[in-house]
Amino acid sequence: MSGGWHTIESDAGVFTYLLDNLGVKNVQFEELLSLDADALAQLHPVYGVIFLFKFPTDVPYVTNKDKPDDGVYDFEAGESSIFFATQTIQNACGTQALLSVLLNKTDPETEETKIDVGDTLRDFREFTMNLPPEFRGEALSNAELIRDVHNSFSKSSPFVDETQRQPDDATEDAFHFVAYTPINGKLYELDGLQPAPISHGACSQHEFPTKVMEVLQRRIARYDATEIRFNLLAMVRDLRIRAYELGDAELLAREERKRNDWRFENALRRHNFLGFAGEVLKGVVAAKLKEDGGAYDKWIERGKDKMRKRIDERKKAAGGKEDVEMEG
Repeated sequence: MSGGWHTIESDAGVFTYLLDNLGVKNVQFEELLSLDADALAQLHPVYGVIFLFKFPTDVPYVTNKDKPDDGVYDFEAGESSIFFATQTIQNACGTQALLSVLLNKTDPETEETKIDVGDTLRDFREFTMNLPPEFRGEALSNAELIRDVHNSFSKSSPFVDETQRQPDDATEDAFHFVAYTPINGKLYELDGLQPAPISHGACSQHEFPTKVMEVLQRRIARYDATEIRFNLLAMVRDLRIRAYELGDAELLAREERKRNDWRFENALRRHNFLGFAGEVLKGVVAAKLKEDGGAYDKWIERGKDKMRKRIDERKKAAGGKEDVEMEG
């Protein structure tokens, strides 16, 4: 891996196993297919949600540093009581959003929503909480272990260096992750590109599903009606624990199958299929040569004959006036 951060997919399997590899215990992600508060509430306890949306490249993302489009900035909380880090490097926003939820659930008021984040992230939080948000962002960008785990879930590509893609590239849409989570009785939006955490008002743990969906609905309503490229992931307690507690064998089997599917899909993401494709192509060529008794030149001539016939047909269709040259 290079020293940069690579892009990762907004996928429940990717984020769940990213957590596992960072040492987080008993937490998983679930993809939400609608803005249905009841569907989110059924996953209780819900630690937070991560929202993926198209990044606006035609207008400034932050238009007013005194007041966001929705809610209010809480600069004091961002400096002291809340883990909030300024995003200082591109392509890291997925993991940064994930950490924005995790690192604010290490010592909550109720044991129900406390997360065991493991030694690596616990030490990182203890080290960075005494720093201002911009230095926390720098510390994250230079955290090699976290970066290596993040990059292990990027797609393997022999052709594209994703660390060189610019977010304002006019030829490609850019997307961004932000986190929403209840902290100290308030609903917070944690976005490293904003100057501070954004408070959306009073919010208990049980009110979170309803209130966060209201915020997201207002946010989506600001987009053109044709824009549908959004994704929403919920960070919840491992559903296998619920299955054990309820004695629900069917739910447990379903969740185990889901984990197996995620492991397989993540293995495919890591694999570079260029060599495989090359071997298949060589096999096709070898089979064709064997079929022709090794008459490679005949195979090439047949291809040229077909090309000449197509050119003649095009000339006839054009009344003989089109001058077409055959390449090769």
